[in-house]
Amino acid sequence: MQMSFSEFRDLLAAHFNEMSKDVPRLYTVDVDKDEMWNTYLDSFLPEDNPVFRERREHDCSCCRHFIKNIGNAVAIKDGVVTTVWDFNVDGTAYEPVVKKMSEYVKAHRVAEVYLSRFNRVGTEVSHESLPDGKVMSFNHFFLKLPQRFVFNNRGTIPEAVGQARDIRNVFKRSLEEISLDSIDTVLELINSNTLYRGAEWKRQLEEFRKYKVAYEPLNTEQRELFAWEKSAEAGAVIGKIRNHSIGVLLTDITNGVDLNNAVRSYEVIVAPSNYKRPKAIFTQKMLDDAKNTLIELGYLDSLGRRYATLDDITVNNILFANRDSSQRISGAEDIFADMSKKVAKKPKKFDRVEEVSAKTFVEDILPTASEVDVYLENRHTSNLMSLIAPKVPGSKTMFKWNNNFSWAYAGNMTDSMKERVKAKGGKVNGDLRFSIQWNDMEDHRDNSDLDAHCITPDKFEIYYGDRTDRVTKGQLDVDIVNPSGRVAVENITWDSRRTMRDGEYQLFVVMFSGNLEHGFRAEVEFDGQIFSFDYPNRVKYKEKIMVATVTLKDGVFTIKEHLPSTTSSKEVWGVKTNDFIPASVICYSPNYWDEQKGIGNQHLFFMLKDCVNPEAPNGFYNEFLKPELNEHKRVFEALGSRMKVEDTPDQLSGVGFSLTQRNDIVVRVKGNTERVVKIKF
Repeated sequence: MQMSFSEFRDLLAAHFNEMSKDVPRLYTVDVDKDEMWNTYLDSFLPEDNPVFRERREHDCSCCRHFIKNIGNAVAIKDGVVTTVWDFNVDGTAYEPVVKKMSEYVKAHRVAEVYLSRFNRVGTEVSHESLPDGKVMSFNHFFLKLPQRFVFNNRGTIPEAVGQARDIRNVFKRSLEEISLDSIDTVLELINSNTLYRGAEWKRQLEEFRKYKVAYEPLNTEQRELFAWEKSAEAGAVIGKIRNHSIGVLLTDITNGVDLNNAVRSYEVIVAPSNYKRPKAIFTQKMLDDAKNTLIELGYLDSLGRRYATLDDITVNNILFANRDSSQRISGAEDIFADMSKKVAKKPKKFDRVEEVSAKTFVEDILPTASEVDVYLENRHTSNLMSLIAPKVPGSKTMFKWNNNFSWAYAGNMTDSMKERVKAKGGKVNGDLRFSIQWNDMEDHRDNSDLDAHCITPDKFEIYYGDRTDRVTKGQLDVDIVNPSGRVAVENITWDSRRTMRDGEYQLFVVMFSGNLEHGFRAEVEFDGQIFSFDYPNRVKYKEKIMVATVTLKDGVFTIKEHLPSTTSSKEVWGVKTNDFIPASVICYSPNYWDEQKGIGNQHLFFMLKDCVNPEAPNGFYNEFLKPELNEHKRVFEALGSRMKVEDTPDQLSGVGFSLTQRNDIVVRVKGNTERVVKIKF
């Protein structure tokens, strides 16, 4: 059957339109383009490709450019490869041509995405003027490209092709290295609301799981094609899921990392600076087992919690109550009326601040006090606490002590910057600490290298190039060079002021490399007080930002702030810091009530007037629970964090201090006299 070249060309163009109409991308296979062109020429039978003038009839520059441009293009649909040569011309001179070209192209691996700068490939017709004045026309390969294969964006085609290749490679690696079990585990954590910001990844994980299920049964060749075809469908986020924070979690679980440790590593990446205690990790079976235990032991009614009020406590369990509070405390009327008679109406004032131990304060000062005011400093915000009572009065106690009361500190917040410094091996308990942190906004992370510096009174500069000052013993013990898109910290610390020289310690940061778009945070800590600084602006390459100057004189630190800090008065939990606040009740923690011997650390609580907890604290913690509940600790931690503590009027909230941890607070006591004392814990 005779077929003209123009008919052959038109069939190829029609086939191309058909093969590409339902696919988002075309691809090219890795071939030697000169070899591909020669394969095309050599596939003709000699009689079907005679010499025309000096070259064979089908050997023209226009067709050579066409075949080198798009002759190795393929479409992938449902795992099947279709070349531009896969159309029917049986019984014609072009039958061996399309057969050999299809075989040649399919024998090579898919290597790139196909893109063109132009919407036309080839030259449909060319014309040549002959010596006799006539014009001779020649037909060539030609087709029009759909717009999705035409590159009109900024940048270059190699850049766009490289990005698509990177997404495909990471997508394939994700499919290979992330197990189906790890995906199911993370989805279960998300569905149970126990993974920080996990809900943001639910849809993507569900989609990725579908790809993983389809990928598993494929052979090696099929997997190669699947990765190319489905990476275009999945898009950049799912395609590069392994490189995101959730991918770190998936990979860790796949590699057998303990679930709690894997989640902790993930949350270090995504947590903001005020990150709270992570919720417990548990499965449905663990939840069912814990519920059965609660029912068997009679603790089901004990789970509900609310804020405690003055009506819940008795005089036996308090150390002090002001007059307004005493009227509501069971058994308190007579004793406080008696105490009131012993109080002078016009107490003499003392300006001197006395230092006393907690024991002295409780045993010698409180018994004759009629009013106690607490000086709440900014550094005490982590000491804010609430007393928690059972919703069902008289319910069986789950705790190690003989009552069903518990307590919760301010959202169980940990100092995120200090924790990250500690995790990197830095020292955080010296006499003076200077820490910086950046890259803590997940949507705005890069590899910028920010450096902490200090110039000492001897003009010695502590920084990455000279980390230890042998005179003052200051040391840069954490230096992050390449954050790799993760939260980064650096830390300079001095163990003891006894080795430090008097004078100024200039603390600053320098942008060593990159441009930090969203600034950094810094902390200076001494004498139990943390000065926090937030610099939200862009930091340019080589820019130097002064943070603060700390002066040491005669063993005393003072600070001059070059950036605004958070040391000014602020409102927290409805009360103002850096001011005296009336205490309504003072008591020990419930594990030391009712004259019991006491189990665990003893705390001293100052309940403050008008102090209201705006958070949703845990109703109980694992360390409070009786031993028979320990086997269900993950579930109980989750229950404690997920079951909302019911709000109550006049809740008992304030500040608390463990008697086993160093701290101090200033209080003003009115009784027969007025005195100001600093309680040392």
